[in-house]
Amino acid sequence: MRAVARYGVAAAIAPLIAGTLAVSPAGGAAAQDAEARGTAIAARRAAAEGIAFGDCPREERLPAAVRCGTVDVPLDYAEPDGARIALTVSRIPATGEPERYQGAFVYNPGGPGASSMYFPLAGTLPEWKRIARAYDLVGYAPRGVARSAPLSCQDPKEYLKAPTQSPVHPSPAEKRERRAAAKAYADGCARIVGPSLRHYTSLNNARDLDVLRAALGQPRLTFMGASYGTYFGALYATLFPSHVRRMVFDSAVDPAREKIWYRSNLAQSLAFESRWADFRAWAARHDETFGLGTTPEAVAESYERARARLAVTPAGGVVGPGQLQSAFLGTAYYDDYWQPRARALSEYLRGNEEPLIAQAAPRPGSAKDAENSNAVYTAVECNDAPWPTDWAVWDRDNTELARRAPFETWDNVWANLPCAYWSAPRQRPLEVRTKRGALPPVLILAAERDAATPYAGAKELARRLKGAVLITEEDAGTHGVGGGPNSCVNAHLENYLLRGQTPVRRAACAPHPEPDPVSLDRSAARPKPPHNV
Repeated sequence: MRAVARYGVAAAIAPLIAGTLAVSPAGGAAAQDAEARGTAIAARRAAAEGIAFGDCPREERLPAAVRCGTVDVPLDYAEPDGARIALTVSRIPATGEPERYQGAFVYNPGGPGASSMYFPLAGTLPEWKRIARAYDLVGYAPRGVARSAPLSCQDPKEYLKAPTQSPVHPSPAEKRERRAAAKAYADGCARIVGPSLRHYTSLNNARDLDVLRAALGQPRLTFMGASYGTYFGALYATLFPSHVRRMVFDSAVDPAREKIWYRSNLAQSLAFESRWADFRAWAARHDETFGLGTTPEAVAESYERARARLAVTPAGGVVGPGQLQSAFLGTAYYDDYWQPRARALSEYLRGNEEPLIAQAAPRPGSAKDAENSNAVYTAVECNDAPWPTDWAVWDRDNTELARRAPFETWDNVWANLPCAYWSAPRQRPLEVRTKRGALPPVLILAAERDAATPYAGAKELARRLKGAVLITEEDAGTHGVGGGPNSCVNAHLENYLLRGQTPVRRAACAPHPEPDPVSLDRSAARPKPPHNV
């Protein structure tokens, strides 16, 4: 799902660390039984070996307080004694009294393609200090990410090109060009990665999580997943319900198998339009500060003027309409972006392009990480499920959708179109569901106007995981709410993690305050990433 990002917790910590469906089912019951046996074998092996934590490698850019290690997992769980890959793991031990210790707490920020190696640093934040006293805070890089058997589908130098166009309604010629690029990217993944490409899936991410649990010496798992992390967390709850101690789903993906992943992206594009409207309405209410227009429509016209100007003369030679679109997509994820983006747009239209360049220009130093993240995102989503292979289906569905939701529809298509040309076998998504009493109470956190993972997904997940409790931040749209600015949400999170307490079925929290149009403090404190679920 288009929405990279490092969400919620990750965003808060960042400043601290400088038609026709093609499907080849991944085996039937026999294959699934073999993978279940393989997971059990790998978990027993990991429990015996443990994790030797020591100094973190320099490339992790983590302070000395964070300790790092690795855990081996099978590349193919049907062959647990075959090829293995090493996942990198980070940890800071609990800081509190031994009698209050509750074990390891593992976090995943989403993606696919995101790492949580930074997560142990959350213990330095006020919202997490009490949790850090009770738990070892554990982060890790999932398979394919960073140093965990990294995936790559193209030369990173080719990944961050500038400037680029981003037509709201692309022409037939532009569509042909994008289709060719998508096919070339899919072919590059198959060529560079080879036969192992098929093993980068959400189901294997869930199995890896169980091996990590065992390696950490935990009989049952305490886990928090954000965005995409909620999906493979839900797969984990379905596959290993008796291994769950406590589990938090923050900004939940709709787990219905028919939504994974093509229809999820259609729903996401529609939801982005509403959230883009929220930003424009906010900017219009603060026209005296930004001068972008007194109505949402006038703000949209200001944005389109900038887009048209950048198409002719890219800002600084590097920021074209594509970079503008990518930067402003952040406003649909996090309202912390509203003030700096509105200020940059305002300054650009007045003749000062420097703020826009600072916020939207590609960063060559991040090209390798960005290409790796995109490769993992593509591999996991393409492998996980059937996708239309007939371009006419994509064109029909998204042309109609773009009439109602032009802001992000076609960019979302281009991000996912390699899946139409994917050569690795596709899986049929697992039916996410647990029986009443099989799973301990789990906590679902959701913002009512979240665009990256629309709110309906949280309700669907709560329906499928019997005994789940849904906490809703009403009339708010930040993607990733746990440990953020809403004290009501944080109180529910803390009560659950520290005391195992939840409301009976669900609870609502009032929205956190809207951004201050004249203050950079909060927006500067919570930088976030560019794309993916």
